[in-house]
Amino acid sequence: MFIIAEILKALAMLVNGITTILYWLLFARIIVSWIPVDPYSSIVQFLYQVTDPILSWFRQIPLRIGAIDFSPILAFIFLYFVNRVLVTILLTIAYKFQGGM
Repeated sequence: MFIIAEILKALAMLVNGITTILYWLLFARIIVSWIPVDPYSSIVQFLYQVTDPILSWFRQIPLRIGAIDFSPILAFIFLYFVNRVLVTILLTIAYKFQGGM
């Protein structure tokens, strides 16, 4: 049972790491959208390729007011809750396997 608990802890750390990276990439994309940059730059293209799948879910909901797009805010909230819920569930199950509370 100890091995399963350690695998679940590692999975929780992985989920936390991935959501943190996505959080920072979304933040970078927001900053890039405010400053004049070459949209064909490899860094900008990378940001778009990584964050477009997440943002496309929220862009289906009409969240624009004028030129302001609120879909990144929903993406941040979504990533936060995914991180908190999944990490909490995985760590709770891991501690149960270890014989914890």
